[in-house]
Amino acid sequence: MQTAADLLVECLEVEETDHVFGLPGEELEELLFSLRDSSVEFIPVRHEQGAAFMADVYGRLTGDAGVCLGTLGPGATNLMTGVADAQLDKSPVVSITGQGGLERLHKESHQKLDIVDMFEPITKWNTQISDPEIVHESVRKAFKLAEHEKPGATHLEFPEDVAGTETDASPLPTRSRIRRPSPDETAVERAVSLLADADRPIVLAGNGAIRTRASERLRSFVDATDVPVVATYMGKGAVSDADDHSLFALQYEAEAGGGTRIADAVRKADAVLAVGYDIAEHDPEDWNPAGDKRIVHLDFEPAEVYAHYNPNVEIVCDVSAGLRAIQEYGDDIGTDPEWYASIREDVVAAKFGRPNSDDAFSVRRSLPLLRDAMADEDVLISDTGSHKMAIAQDYPTYEPNTCIISNGLATMGIAVPGAVAADLAIDGNVVAATGDGGFLMNAAEIETATRLDCSFTILLYNDNDYGLISEKQAEHRGESTGTQLTNPDFVTFAESFGIEGYRPESWDELDDVLARVVPDDDIALVEVPVE
Repeated sequence: MQTAADLLVECLEVEETDHVFGLPGEELEELLFSLRDSSVEFIPVRHEQGAAFMADVYGRLTGDAGVCLGTLGPGATNLMTGVADAQLDKSPVVSITGQGGLERLHKESHQKLDIVDMFEPITKWNTQISDPEIVHESVRKAFKLAEHEKPGATHLEFPEDVAGTETDASPLPTRSRIRRPSPDETAVERAVSLLADADRPIVLAGNGAIRTRASERLRSFVDATDVPVVATYMGKGAVSDADDHSLFALQYEAEAGGGTRIADAVRKADAVLAVGYDIAEHDPEDWNPAGDKRIVHLDFEPAEVYAHYNPNVEIVCDVSAGLRAIQEYGDDIGTDPEWYASIREDVVAAKFGRPNSDDAFSVRRSLPLLRDAMADEDVLISDTGSHKMAIAQDYPTYEPNTCIISNGLATMGIAVPGAVAADLAIDGNVVAATGDGGFLMNAAEIETATRLDCSFTILLYNDNDYGLISEKQAEHRGESTGTQLTNPDFVTFAESFGIEGYRPESWDELDDVLARVVPDDDIALVEVPVE
């Protein structure tokens, strides 16, 4: 016989879980000691939100559910932002929270909240493990649903008295992930006919083009047809921005690098093949304002109902299989690259130019230097703020899942804990790009990173302001309020954690620092003062 906590941990081992990110709590005692005696590494962090962000990014990079853990009450509520972020960004995450004994849950008691009800709207599925005999089924279901397309978050509540109860149940074995049916032949034929009739078709690559590992098939499709690709912020890298078919990220801001020209391409397109796209990524009213574009929707799920995204054809299947079927049936699909070649040339010129020595520091001007310091497969994790918009629009991305952006929930504070998870998940170099506002929300996770002997670079853009909000207020009212900040000396702050801190004063110095620290095996912080 073993305890329910032992069984839950054994289930985690069967699911091949490597790490559980979390904070300890009294109600988690049984589970923590079971983890100690297992092959699963429990990683204590400094805040439950950091634990959830780590699970979020780990799941997004690996495709396997990241696991986070918090105790009851405030531990569980602190997890919620990161869990919600995973849900909206389609990252597989299993969250586990402790709870008081069942004998006191029917009444008001210390730290008791109805956590299952609170997690209901931010997860695909959640439940309380109220009996030791359902542990194995609950864990298997949590992982199965978290990883099933479209992925997302699940939640298990584990009362402390149940955790210590004995059981003779055994883990359920894992199975191959559920495969979607082959694409419907009639839908494929209709899609091929629509695309073949178009003079200027374009592909809109969304999160699913990366998440489903469909990028290889998408690259084959555009090579065969010369159809150009524009990506959402979460679809960056599905087709390499070094490829002549790439028109970079969907955007309309005239001040962004080539933004107006990219908008020109989308406006000129007379048919859109939306691959793995959902409207939470980018409001279709921006790129289909009249609601009159002919659209083929290719995704694991049917399209949301929206006046500006009402597809003519929907192919609901495995994204890679759908692309293969369209390419096989669509010998007539193709376009003359001439209609978008000059657009790409203009955008490349805007995005790849290095700054002049007398240019003031800015996020956009720094990106060519950062790109040169990073290998194609290195991972950039962007926090949310004004710098995120520049990165999403102007950072060239060459491989899928190498530019991680919180977009569905657009959450501040994800970069540093996300970098911890990324360092554990991949072999390449990692850069966490953040603003001063988002950085200080979870900067304590630098201690977690040093304890784990992680290596990554924190690129900190400091404007002493919640800059994106200031920009929006200034657009609307000509001034801003409630956004200005004061900050510590960030170099000294970094050094207090035992890591190197840098504050370059020229573009040459920044270029030199990035070239040295990005491939280094230590953690470093590079502060870039920006207006």
